[in-house]
Amino acid sequence: MVQLQTYATYLQNRYNRPLDGPLTDFLTRRNGHLFLGDRIDLNVLAERYGTPLEVAYLPQITAQVHRMQAWADSACQASRYTGSFLYAYATKANFAAEVVQTALEAGAHYETSAAMDVEIAHRLWRAGVLPEERLILANGSKEEQYLRAIRRLRLAGCETIIPVLDDLDEFEALRTCPAPFTFGVRERAAGNRDGRHPGSDRFGLTAEEIDHVASALDGSHHTLAVYHAMIGSQVEDRAHFLDTLRASIDNYCALRHRVPSLRSFNFGGGIPTSGYALDFEFDYEDFLALLMGEIRAACTHHGVPEPDLVGEFGRYTVANHSVYLLEVGKVKAGQAIESDWYLVNGSLMVSIPDSVLVEDQEFLILPLAGWDRPARPVRLAGRRTCDSDDIYPRPSRAPLILPDTGVGTVLAVCGIGAYQQMISGRGGAHHCLSPEARRIVIAERNGHPIWSEVPQQRSAEIMRLLGYEPAPLGAPARRQPAWDPISTVLGDPPGALRRRRERTRLIRAG
Repeated sequence: MVQLQTYATYLQNRYNRPLDGPLTDFLTRRNGHLFLGDRIDLNVLAERYGTPLEVAYLPQITAQVHRMQAWADSACQASRYTGSFLYAYATKANFAAEVVQTALEAGAHYETSAAMDVEIAHRLWRAGVLPEERLILANGSKEEQYLRAIRRLRLAGCETIIPVLDDLDEFEALRTCPAPFTFGVRERAAGNRDGRHPGSDRFGLTAEEIDHVASALDGSHHTLAVYHAMIGSQVEDRAHFLDTLRASIDNYCALRHRVPSLRSFNFGGGIPTSGYALDFEFDYEDFLALLMGEIRAACTHHGVPEPDLVGEFGRYTVANHSVYLLEVGKVKAGQAIESDWYLVNGSLMVSIPDSVLVEDQEFLILPLAGWDRPARPVRLAGRRTCDSDDIYPRPSRAPLILPDTGVGTVLAVCGIGAYQQMISGRGGAHHCLSPEARRIVIAERNGHPIWSEVPQQRSAEIMRLLGYEPAPLGAPARRQPAWDPISTVLGDPPGALRRRRERTRLIRAG
């Protein structure tokens, strides 16, 4: 009789991962249980609270920030880099108050992408949660509301708000501000220099536009201090990352000759995270040392000082701090030679919308138990929608390998702390009215965990969002509607159509 490979053996052979011990830098397995942040027992939480369940462990955010800062310190020493390293949290990855405040407490600067984002920063700055010395880098294309929010924050006395110019109209709107601004410029050429990020080439200024800004600021009460170059997202090839930035570094150095106030090189986001694959490898310290070495060499060649180095970390900061726990409620046989379906008590396209929106996006999905059971190929599907796209992995990709435990299998879906809730929307009405799962949020104060619970979204709340008045179930109410839909469409006052019909009836009767 052929002995089937167990799930644990599969992981050992495929990923060289142990039965017990660290699986990633945020997941550990001990005594048959899976732990988030080496501290939160996901098996116990699933048993205690049931599924679907979101578990958010905020100390993981702090750990991410502090690790990167430590790697940067070591890289500075290794490369003999004289500039400072500034860690900025790109809040568009997750705007939740507890997430943003945790990143700020860990020492992060603040990067915005929209008007409401600046309004949040304004509130946090006034409350002292966002320290006065922290930079607020205002990125992205700026409509009038965004520009007004930036001006309000600067006129309120915040000197560290830095509008990173995306087009010349923004510059013309902000240069009239009586309070002096420190500006940044975003280099447009970096957006799709490698040809791998179509759509990103719409952001930023051309070389000629940057020259115009530099000339217009000369002698004004404003200054230009930041040069921003963003090449993409989740860039795992270090050599490619550096090759793509090299031209931007040279452009910074050339501009620094003309603009003595220029002091920071912002290499943007793109730093990858370990949240999406067990075989992820990226030497962050080595990458930063190589980047600092490149900048140092370029500055020496051009005869300019080494700039402060700014990184905007969104996905890296928050992707790994939370997971979804979903349970298989039914197993359905696949067609012909296709893999069977594990149907889960949730919606995948609602919980992890990137699985539908991003063609090559993968998520790390692990079972909480059953590692000693035979491994089998399966595909996941959501039971709370009737949509053919509510599946994972995509049809073009190989199926998942999971234990054959079937119904009752609880799965941890990782990497969901960045973008997924922001794209799906928190507190809204979702596809097929799928309610948001119960959330367990775990913070930490003085080494002690602080737990809070947000109950599952209620159906009455969803109905109100869609315009339905709450009413008791039972026989349908028989009453005159408050408005006449046909009259409303025609622009008549309520009841006008009914009176016209009555007059018509009387004329015909007469």
